[in-house]
Amino acid sequence: MDIQTIFDKIYIYFIVLNNGKENMKTSLSIIGIGAFGEFIIKHVTPYFKTKIFDVNKDISQIAKIYNVDICNSIEEAAKSDIVIIAVPVRAIDEVTKQIASHLSEGQLVMDVASVKCLPAEIMSKNIPEHVDLVGLHPLFGPQSGKDGIAGLNIVVTNIRGNRADDICYFLSKRANLNVIKCTPEEHDLQMAYVQGLTHMIGKIFQLMDIPEINQETKTFSLLQQMVDMIKDDSDELFRAIQTDNPYVKQAKKKFFDSVKKLENDLS
Repeated sequence: MDIQTIFDKIYIYFIVLNNGKENMKTSLSIIGIGAFGEFIIKHVTPYFKTKIFDVNKDISQIAKIYNVDICNSIEEAAKSDIVIIAVPVRAIDEVTKQIASHLSEGQLVMDVASVKCLPAEIMSKNIPEHVDLVGLHPLFGPQSGKDGIAGLNIVVTNIRGNRADDICYFLSKRANLNVIKCTPEEHDLQMAYVQGLTHMIGKIFQLMDIPEINQETKTFSLLQQMVDMIKDDSDELFRAIQTDNPYVKQAKKKFFDSVKKLENDLS
């Protein structure tokens, strides 16, 4: 092992992720073990002492599969060096209120929601100022990342503190992700089209009850691949993308106005 690799490991484990506490492997809690919460467990356990918590489901089997500990309470989950909130957007307010009084200076709280403005506003309001805040949006999920996440995109938005650059370093150098830094507003404006439109088109495609197709063109095949990637997404995720992004309404209006114009032109 060369000196650069050694320095790399020290930098990531002790300075970047444990906020300078050179004592032990950084602890990390995931609050909310839905489809995505479970998906990220295997990607963080090589680097962190991982614990999981979910108030709504039995996660004992998941903990056994990934060999991680279960937090007995949300208060226990709030004690880790890094706390990842992986609950639906509408639940972030309640979760952050529950953990707020149990957080200490030097901790880092992150969310992985598909929108960034609303979670940033909620966390800034509910989480004490001595706690650092970073917003993440992995632009992949259990389906698109099933064959590995190296090279996939992840958005990092800094909300409070100076840890975002360190997180970007870790995500790039250790998780091999393509990191995109932006503000919550920049993120949501682009996601209004990237997710707002594509997920809506995918949902419409499913509702159309299209017959079995065996004469595919390349474009239809790509469309079907998009539908297949999002067909198992939860209704909560779909609603969050469509209703919790402040820019989706405008994007949908432009889309449907264009559809009406095209329909009139064809008539």
